Amino acid sequence: MEVVWLILVLFVIGLVVGALARLLVPGPNPMGLLGTSLAGIGGALGAGLLSRYVIDPESDLVSFLLAVGCAAVLVWIFGRPRGGVAY
Repeated sequence: MEVVWLILVLFVIGLVVGALARLLVPGPNPMGLLGTSLAGIGGALGAGLLSRYVIDPESDLVSFLLAVGCAAVLVWIFGRPRGGVAY
């Protein structure tokens, strides 16, 4: 039951993390609110589980910073404009 609560908490934190990650990625970003939220949730889930079970189970700050970093990478990857090369 503990893992279920962890995933639910990471889901809610992911909404905030997505917004912070969006602020960290420079330049125009055509990604909408849903995409930003999903990137934040993905970053929070991935980094939260990694931090909890691999790095340090007691460090919430490390988990939060890792989640923001992972979400920023996801926003950067999925938020790039699609199409050809812009000159």
